[in-house]
Amino acid sequence: MTISLHTWSGADKVALMALCNAVDRTFLSDRLPYPYTEADADWWLGMVTENEGKEGVWRSIWADGNLVGSISVERRDGDEHSMGELGYMILTPWWSKGIGTEAVRQMCRMACEELGVELISATVFVGNRSSERVLEKNGFRLEETKAGTVVKDGKSMVVRRFVLV
Repeated sequence: MTISLHTWSGADKVALMALCNAVDRTFLSDRLPYPYTEADADWWLGMVTENEGKEGVWRSIWADGNLVGSISVERRDGDEHSMGELGYMILTPWWSKGIGTEAVRQMCRMACEELGVELISATVFVGNRSSERVLEKNGFRLEETKAGTVVKDGKSMVVRRFVLV
């Protein structure tokens, strides 16, 4: 299977909307709107275009010519400017095929080169063992488990924070 990451562009609006409306939201925060509208896509693609390579690196995930997900590392604010936060999502039919592991590997290398970040972290809901394994396979280690930092469906969630240094 060939897995590659591609830069998002305005031409990807319809594909982005389809992806964001089809993705399983079980382990995603409320940060991703639903339904994901044309206005949401326009805003996000504009933000990506303006900030690409400066405040983050955002890519679409492709497997054997199919758009299967999205991945990013966004630079943290203020004193944590040398740190990045990893996030990704993959369509359910493509889970458990090694795509997440390879996409995270490629993205972390890219983020270190393009953003110069020295540390990358990722936050995972407790119970999302598959994402934890993806991170562990890429050298991330569990740093902490805590409640109250992420809201999902109006509820405070327990999350695990992993770091790659």
